[in-house]
Amino acid sequence: MAHQLHTFKTLALTIGLLTLGTAAHADQLADIKAAGVVKVATFDANPPFGSVDPKSHEIVGYDVDFAKALAKSLGVKLELVATNPANRIPLLQSGKADLIVADITITPERAQVVDFSTPYFVTGQQFLVPATSPDKLDEYSRARIGAVKGTTGEQALHQRYPQARVLAYDDIPLALTALRNGNVQAITQDSTILAGLLAEAPDKAKFKILPDLLSKEEIGVGVKKGETALLKAVNDELVNLEKNGEAAKIYDTWFGPSTKTPQPRSFTIEAK
Repeated sequence: MAHQLHTFKTLALTIGLLTLGTAAHADQLADIKAAGVVKVATFDANPPFGSVDPKSHEIVGYDVDFAKALAKSLGVKLELVATNPANRIPLLQSGKADLIVADITITPERAQVVDFSTPYFVTGQQFLVPATSPDKLDEYSRARIGAVKGTTGEQALHQRYPQARVLAYDDIPLALTALRNGNVQAITQDSTILAGLLAEAPDKAKFKILPDLLSKEEIGVGVKKGETALLKAVNDELVNLEKNGEAAKIYDTWFGPSTKTPQPRSFTIEAK
């Protein structure tokens, strides 16, 4: 009996310690503040959202500026974790990143495994094609089309053009190389990314962006499931950035007030 009582006490103590351990890690916001750093997954090869500056060798971009603002609002240092579209969610789920600020579109499928902030950007999928190619999207229903692996653009192609051959690449520069080489007849990505890509291309006269949108997409910050305090802190800061005009300034820095793209320059973020 004494042995059994000792066993029960040991079991109860073990369960209690496990419960305390779980509780201690249940609030990621508190963990981030205790560590003094927030780890943010962002692109390093997807301008203008995130890319490596050739002079400073640091990651810079639209998403990076939002990540900096979020870190400042939390009162912690920012640690950028370079990623590509396919690795964004795994980095968050594995704990290697606390937030995803990497042009990630809010979708019902992703929302099953990631919590999203209110949107901080609106964009749409477009096609980049050789300058002599047709202008209508339906002309590419049986074409070879390049997309970035793990993006909604890749998914949209399979749904809209089941007879097309979709080729997936790790990032948009690789997709552009495939277009240059003739391996694909078009590539798709967010309109703003394509605009930035084309603007920096030395042979930009050889290509054009088709005017019609393949889809309209809202971009949000990804947060680990169930981290309500962290999600609220992110949403509160996004609302603040919109209200004080900083969100518009960040947009103008990377896209310019005269950018001719179909998405709105900025939009009102409502707290949830």
